[in-house]
Amino acid sequence: MPVGIRFDGHSWPTLLLTAVAAALLAILAHAISLRVLRRAVRGSVIVSAMLERTQRAAAFVWPLLAMQLVWQAAPEELDNIAQMRHVNGILLIGALTALAMAVIGGLADGLIARHPVDVEDNLHARRIETQTRVLSRSAQVLVLIGGTAMALMTFPGARQLGASLLASAGVLGIIGGLAARPVFSNLISGLQLALAQPLRIDDVLIVKGEYGRVEEITGTYVVLKIWDERRMIVPLQWFIENPFENWTRTGSAIHQSVFLHVDFATPLEPLRAELKRIVEAAPEWDHRTATLVAIDTTPQTLKIRALVSGSNSGRAGDLGYKVREGLLAFMAREYPECLPRVRNANDNRELGAVEGEGKGDGQLANPPGLNS
Repeated sequence: MPVGIRFDGHSWPTLLLTAVAAALLAILAHAISLRVLRRAVRGSVIVSAMLERTQRAAAFVWPLLAMQLVWQAAPEELDNIAQMRHVNGILLIGALTALAMAVIGGLADGLIARHPVDVEDNLHARRIETQTRVLSRSAQVLVLIGGTAMALMTFPGARQLGASLLASAGVLGIIGGLAARPVFSNLISGLQLALAQPLRIDDVLIVKGEYGRVEEITGTYVVLKIWDERRMIVPLQWFIENPFENWTRTGSAIHQSVFLHVDFATPLEPLRAELKRIVEAAPEWDHRTATLVAIDTTPQTLKIRALVSGSNSGRAGDLGYKVREGLLAFMAREYPECLPRVRNANDNRELGAVEGEGKGDGQLANPPGLNS
């Protein structure tokens, strides 16, 4: 509605009808423009994602903006017009804040959709997803803070309160800084994680002795999905201040160790041939590593290690289970006398002790693919 239009001082019904008509026209214009834009950007993943995320917020922005123009065009002498402008202005600021946050979220969704992580080599995609999610959520927090500040500044009392706070900024600044330290430290930690990327979405981590995958990274914490379906919530700042293991930092391929205790008379060459047969028949093997060596001795046994490789920790762990079972079955069938025994003149009993260790043994609570 043109700003120059003026209403009679006692024409609230006319003013309300005009505001409703303006809102309906705005809603119609929003629906038409949305349909046109969807057809125009059908081939763009990013813009389409932004349209989907912003359509709800935009549905409020259009009518609120149209009504604000009507209230601004109304005469100053109209009763309670100032209050109506103020309320509508606050609602418009809230809708614009939500729209800005939706734009950021839609942009993030589009970037993630262009780089799917459900592929074999998803290192680059996980890097982009991690940076996008952390940075977008940090930006949304800043937009929310800015929108809230703008809404508060529309109240005269809030402006006076701000002046009073500035007058006593010395004490209140220290108190506020101490109170807000966890929030800002996690926000800064999130930015550091997004830029340096010591961890990413779907990375395999060992945190406080627990094995799990990064399921979600928010603006304040990381959700770690433990191997037994539990969830560990870790503040972002913890990853900046403490060491942790990342098994997929530069790639998902990993080695798996299988340790066995056998008799000193055990021939190793047949075991090496059996190991080769087992891994070649296993789809989990990535054809990189399959070795068997004697690495240590005890007073009773010879300790051997079979080292195999897989494209990720899950497949390597499953391969380790197959290797252990296959080697034990082979020894029980072909060389039963080479199973570990207690050498005692009075009792030559089989010890039957098989030590199963994998990467991280002694530290983790039976995660899959680790106790091999």
